Amino acid sequence: MFTGIIEAVGHIKKIEPVGGDMRLHVEVGTLDMTDVQLGDSIAVNGVCLTAIEFDKKYFAADVSNETISLTSLKDLDIGSEVNLEKALLPTTRLGGHLVSGHVDGLGEVLSIKEESRSVQLIIKAPEELKHYVAMKGSICIDGTSLTVNKITDTDFEINIVPHTQQQTIIKNYKPGTKVNLEVDLIARYLERLLTKKDDGTGNGITLEALAKAGFAG
Repeated sequence: MFTGIIEAVGHIKKIEPVGGDMRLHVEVGTLDMTDVQLGDSIAVNGVCLTAIEFDKKYFAADVSNETISLTSLKDLDIGSEVNLEKALLPTTRLGGHLVSGHVDGLGEVLSIKEESRSVQLIIKAPEELKHYVAMKGSICIDGTSLTVNKITDTDFEINIVPHTQQQTIIKNYKPGTKVNLEVDLIARYLERLLTKKDDGTGNGITLEALAKAGFAG
């Protein structure tokens, strides 16, 4: 689990094909690696990866074809900057929101506009994710926890304050940039509870079920 608060911006040192999959070698920049152990999770642009080797300056992680096909990691090149966050601890201050590191889909930056000292981004979400995006709700973009300011039938708007611009790869975005999206965990599980029975079919919570439980007349 992660918080969506980016700890450092690293860059891709090497991309290595291994057995049909991909191995990423990531220079970690200012990320503190002193407490990292073999097998620990590190989010790269919002994708939870497992460190299979590391030192104080870099780590390597294998990326499956499934992850390659569903995320923007396939667009990385040598030298590409990436958002990095280590997995949270029980003592971690939860400054963003609960993030799993499992990308739900790819969004696309439609426009970028300066607004006072902030930058306004309009991002198109995939059709299957639109109903999870709520005004003033949380969404994770390339691993960064952000607040949705406005939604339409086709896209949503966020504002990026100067600190976030400086400390993440969002400063590199341009119209057409593909971004990893992870919707709010609570929204995903709530939908499952409300729409599916234990056997995976039909409606889980109906007016009839609520009435039987004494919650509806």
